[in-house]
This record gives sequence, structure tokens and C-alpha cells, in this order.
Amino acid sequence: MNEKALYDLTYGLFLVGTKADGKENACITNTVIQLASSPARVSLSCINGNLTPELIKKSGRFTVTILDETAPFSLFESFGLKHGRDTDKFAGYNVQYDEAGMPYIKNSACAVLSCRVLSYEDLGSHTLFIAEVTDAEKLSFVRPVTYAQYHTEIKPQKKQEQKEKKQIGWRCEICGYVYEDNDLPDDFVCPWCGHPKDDFEPLYED
Repeated sequence: MNEKALYDLTYGLFLVGTKADGKENACITNTVIQLASSPARVSLSCINGNLTPELIKKSGRFTVTILDETAPFSLFESFGLKHGRDTDKFAGYNVQYDEAGMPYIKNSACAVLSCRVLSYEDLGSHTLFIAEVTDAEKLSFVRPVTYAQYHTEIKPQKKQEQKEKKQIGWRCEICGYVYEDNDLPDDFVCPWCGHPKDDFEPLYED
């Protein structure tokens, strides 16, 4: 099966923020879907092993910032390629809070949703949350960015590496996981996001 065929499904890109036990965190996702309008319900799928779903389970709350077409790659680096267990992802950003105290940012955002978890289910690689939208705010009229736009217009395209550079491993293009060995098995699956070898790029020393 060619997993990249799934990239052609239409997605937006969102920043999901939450806070529990004095720790706040956020992650990039393309898996927020509206399920109903009256009352408003959404679903969210988060990668197990990441900090964000752990905090959502504790707080029962999260925000969804709908990113727009002005979002720079640096935003995706901060919230998508770093890990909240060892870094403050919000550092350098003007953090806002909703009525439940959940964090979000207004940078490159066209809207923000406040959500209360109704239920969740472990799906293996991900946890699926079903939530009520308790509040929503329109932030701008810039068009929301799509997953396809991220890959073609925002994410830097691969450049031919200089032959003299030493390869030190492989990096998942989806979640940033690093495999620290030059020999990546054909059947390797990313332990963070579940994507196959085809979604890994060579990682070279600086």
C-alpha cells in the first residue's frame, strides 16, 4: 500500500493547546474534524506517547487554533518538531488563554476553538477525543492553510546534500522522530506517528 496516497485527503492544520498540573503544551495536528453543529462537536486524534494527549486527559480541555496561510515554517518547527517534555514550546510567543485557562496563540491564526472533552478512546498509535466546542472566536479572514499547502509551499524542499557530509541517521518527515543509525530497515515504522520508511529523510551532521 502506498501510504502517501492518504496525503491527498483534504486536511487543515491546527495547533492544539492544553494545560494540566502547571504544565502547558501544544502540538501541530491535521486531525481535527467537525462532527456535529447543534450542539457543536469535534473530534481530535493525537499521537500516543506525546505530552499533549496526556495533559488533555488530565485537564479534560483543549484549544484548537486554526492556522492560516501566513503560517511560517518556524511555527511548525516550534510546535511540531520539538517535544514538550524537554522544551517550552510557547517560548517567544504571545500566549493567550481561554475561559478555562487553556493556552493558544493568535500568530498566523484565523480562528480558535475552546473544547471540553466528552470521551476518548485509545486507537493504538493515537488517542481519539470527542469534544464539545464551548466557545469559538474568529481571529482573521485570511484563508486557513491546508496540509497540501504545507508540503508544497511552506516546508523547505529537500536539497541535495553535499557528498562530503556524514550521514548520522534518519528523520521522520511527519513528526521529527530521529532514527540514529544509517541502516533503516525496509519494514521500519515510526514509533511516534506510525509512518513507514518512505516518510524518512537522511539526517546529516552539521
